[in-house]
Amino acid sequence: METEAVVVGSVNVDLVVSIDRLPEPGETVTGGSFHRVPGGKGGNAAAAAARLGARTRIVGLVGPDDLGQEARRDLEAAGVDVGSLGTGRAPTGVASILVDAEGRNVIAVAPGANAELTADHVGDSLSAIETDRAVVVVNLEIPDEAVWAAADHAERRGWPFVLNPAPARPLPDGLSERCTVVIANEIEAEALGLPGSLRGPGSAIVTRGLQGADLHRPGQQFHRQAGFPVEVVDTTGAGDAFVAALAWSLLEGAPLERGVRLACAAGALACRALGARAGLADRAEVEALAGPA
Repeated sequence: METEAVVVGSVNVDLVVSIDRLPEPGETVTGGSFHRVPGGKGGNAAAAAARLGARTRIVGLVGPDDLGQEARRDLEAAGVDVGSLGTGRAPTGVASILVDAEGRNVIAVAPGANAELTADHVGDSLSAIETDRAVVVVNLEIPDEAVWAAADHAERRGWPFVLNPAPARPLPDGLSERCTVVIANEIEAEALGLPGSLRGPGSAIVTRGLQGADLHRPGQQFHRQAGFPVEVVDTTGAGDAFVAALAWSLLEGAPLERGVRLACAAGALACRALGARAGLADRAEVEALAGPA
């Protein structure tokens, strides 16, 4: 049976400055180094899923500019199907990222073409998929109508729907009931009242950085998965790697507890290099760090 990870989300180019410490408001910190790397939560998750060996496609928009061509080429090189990556009118999305010596970051995003992604583009793209089974992964760096269209199509096809509510904002009414899994970090979970606000049969995972993650399932005690110690260079994209690995584990038919363990390993390994994708792990690396099932 053919399976596929379908990521509906943002595609950006990241402008990264590495500095010894993050500046206070109004302060300038000099002596940093600059890197331009591919990013966007959707692009990161798609690249991470492909790196794990999943057949992967991205549904989204880039701009009609050099950055859009660069982002498209990078995803193609990562093994991602970009046939549903359209071209909008606005420039390609850009994220400005500061990273300190401990790997902590602050991020500001100009969404650009990501804000133009429509329900029609998402619906048409997902309707054209002939895969037997897919997992649909969505983040909130795209408009609500695009998120809803992805959830609606996943429900009609009987595909698991994984929502990463980042950046956090109020969810459209009825969306949480359609989620198989919601994956949020501690800040996002607090803003959205997770896991208590989750409605329906789905599960919630709250990620806690290097401390691991908590799995909450209706009617069951929560499961805590410890994190994996790694030498942290940059935490940018670690959450996207976690989301991708959890979706990959669903395609593999792994129990959720195992999926969370694999996802924690993938997220930890993603921190070992500068940029959201430079440290992405393959299947062998993730399984070796996670240990036997």
